[in-house]
Amino acid sequence: MHSLIKQTLSLTLFNLLLFAINPVMAESDKQMQDKLLRQREALQHSEHAGHDKSLKGPDFRGVYYGYFPCTEEDCSGIKMTLSLKRNDNYLLVTQPAKPSSREFYSKGKFSWNDDTRTVELMPKDKSEGKKYRIVDESTLIQLNADGSEMAGSQDDYTLRRGDSVKSREVHIH
Repeated sequence: MHSLIKQTLSLTLFNLLLFAINPVMAESDKQMQDKLLRQREALQHSEHAGHDKSLKGPDFRGVYYGYFPCTEEDCSGIKMTLSLKRNDNYLLVTQPAKPSSREFYSKGKFSWNDDTRTVELMPKDKSEGKKYRIVDESTLIQLNADGSEMAGSQDDYTLRRGDSVKSREVHIH
């Protein structure tokens, strides 16, 4: 009987110690997570130091849609989808609007210039990139390779961010 009481008492003391230590461990884990989160935010902030805050982060990145003019025969236009992702990666999908056409993909990195308010796409395959003028955080207009405006109406070369357009008729795959 005496042995059973000792075991019960030992087990009870062990449990009390375990519960007493556990909140301290949980708090230190939380503190460590908070510290890592602050470091990550500071790193992301320093990567884009000097960039206009209105062009940074989720307000600028997103999926843009447009329907551009086409010069090919039997083509009524080119459906375009541009996805500006985290880590400055992009995916551009183009598809001529004509019978039996396929989609073309371009992947790579993008950068923006605060002074000229332009975004430049740099494809992984080292082909010629594209440039877009930033109208606002939901509108981009394609430019010529030298940065000048395309011929014709600028509305014909406009991409609008999907969450800013009420109708999805802008671009459907």
